Amino acid sequence: MRASLIQIAVNEDETVEARRARAAALVRDQAGADLVVLPELWTTGAFAFEEFDGQAEPLEGPTYEAMAKAASDAGVWLHAGSVPERDFDGQLYNTSLVFSPAGDLAASYRKIHRFGFDKGEAVLMGAGSELVTVRLPETTLGLATCYDLRFPELFRGLVDAGAETLVVPAGWPERRRSHWTLLAQARAVENQAYVLACATAGTHAGVPQAGHSIVVDPWGEVLAQAGADEEVLTVEFDPAKVARTREQFPALKDRVLGLETPRP
Repeated sequence: MRASLIQIAVNEDETVEARRARAAALVRDQAGADLVVLPELWTTGAFAFEEFDGQAEPLEGPTYEAMAKAASDAGVWLHAGSVPERDFDGQLYNTSLVFSPAGDLAASYRKIHRFGFDKGEAVLMGAGSELVTVRLPETTLGLATCYDLRFPELFRGLVDAGAETLVVPAGWPERRRSHWTLLAQARAVENQAYVLACATAGTHAGVPQAGHSIVVDPWGEVLAQAGADEEVLTVEFDPAKVARTREQFPALKDRVLGLETPRP
């Protein structure tokens, strides 16, 4: 299976409309891949908090339309990263979109863990509440976004729901890049699953981005990692390795906590 992670740069000198068109062209360039992934909030920048409200769009807004067509044109499964979504009641969400090779929406995921503590995304956006998986012909994707990477219980839930490949678009800051690599490998090892973590390059509202998108196999080995600048990271991986790893080293079968509610 071939995956392409588009580590797009988000810079203030480019309009959202221009970046949307450029991202669509980059997706079309990946024809021949099975899965293409874009980062978190690449239309606005994950730290451009003041832009969220003005650039928010309905689920089936301009980014939806551009990415659906790009997926169809390229004939790929497309995780289109996330956008600031405005719901019918006016609430904002950090929402990921996944399209089939026909350009149909296969799934959407509202980010559960919002970053910022008492400011930024944490107060400007609502929290999602549902775990989301997507069945592809070769593997089942489990969806998470950026800050979610710090919460292992979410990924356990995705594995229990059948996930074999964990896809994590992000806008991760350079100052915590060591955590990015460490956590991606940890989530792969503990869940015996692939992790495809796609970050942004550039600078978001003065915050330098980590880049270094990464693909990790179920044994925790790094199959490929990007640099700091805009780049398309393409890797071939074997989805069947998940089942082999879980069979050869059946650690998940020894789980005790979290499987059932203790008796009083």
